[in-house]
Amino acid sequence: MSDSNTTNFTNPSTFILLGIPGLEAAYVWISIGFCTMYIIAILGNFIILFIVRTEPSLHGPMYYFLCMLAVTDLVLTTSTLPKLLSIFWFNSREIEFSACLTQLFFVHCFSGIESGILSGIFVAMALDRYVAICNPLRYSTILTNPMVAKIGLAVVLRGIMLILPYPFLGTRWPYCRTNIIPHSYCEHIAVVKLACADISLSSYYGLFVAFLVRGLDMIFIALSYTQILRAIFSLPTKDARLKTFGTCSSHLCVILAFYIPGLFSFLTHRFGHNVPLHFHILIANMYLLVPPMLNPIIYGVSTRRIRDRLLQLLKTHKGT
Repeated sequence: MSDSNTTNFTNPSTFILLGIPGLEAAYVWISIGFCTMYIIAILGNFIILFIVRTEPSLHGPMYYFLCMLAVTDLVLTTSTLPKLLSIFWFNSREIEFSACLTQLFFVHCFSGIESGILSGIFVAMALDRYVAICNPLRYSTILTNPMVAKIGLAVVLRGIMLILPYPFLGTRWPYCRTNIIPHSYCEHIAVVKLACADISLSSYYGLFVAFLVRGLDMIFIALSYTQILRAIFSLPTKDARLKTFGTCSSHLCVILAFYIPGLFSFLTHRFGHNVPLHFHILIANMYLLVPPMLNPIIYGVSTRRIRDRLLQLLKTHKGT
């Protein structure tokens, strides 16, 4: 199909992803940056999983949370980057209709799960820090492994159930305008905008999901950290306050790295009509790439037990 394909069809056999329109001349350099971030994300998250798996002392609630985050990051980046790189390197822009809806589901489902981990599970992490600071004697009885499993299951089910209507509605709309998606991956609103029907249901449901997931999660995070800050400032010495605040600083960095570009991407896609398209698409890709790349770096550097175990493995490998 050509890029100018506009015909009367109900369900197109393929869609055409434009990549990042307006920056075609810079595809090689952009792909180098994206590929580097992808490799760092893959290696970093696999290292986190390997270290936690092989070190019995890390088999605890906080580290299980990190494993859930690592698995989500691996799926989220892999659902978009291979296709994006094929657009950059081989001009392979066509994607099957069913594959597009599958990618749409995985991107939004695991983005929702990521939000759940960086919010719902991060709320649990906040609870983890709060219990460790305020009720250290009850730590092992409140945050147990079964509790971690229940939190993880709830986050996954929430992501799946809320996003399942996206591809279902996508198959019901008639597409008779064009099969060209002005994006680098199958984003929900970018796809349904191609339908020649009233897409208010999809649009309003997307807003509902965004506010329900991210809005409530941000409220829960704010409430959790309010309690943590109260606990920190109640500590008797300045050194104790600084040390305790340091245990939460990595958590705050990851939250900012995820929510700031995500919020910007969400607002510009719906309301930022004057924002250049290539800038919006770049931000949308950074939103899916930067947090998965930063998560293992931030936690690997700031979490002493993970850092020590990694250094031990490197020394052992070097010695052999």
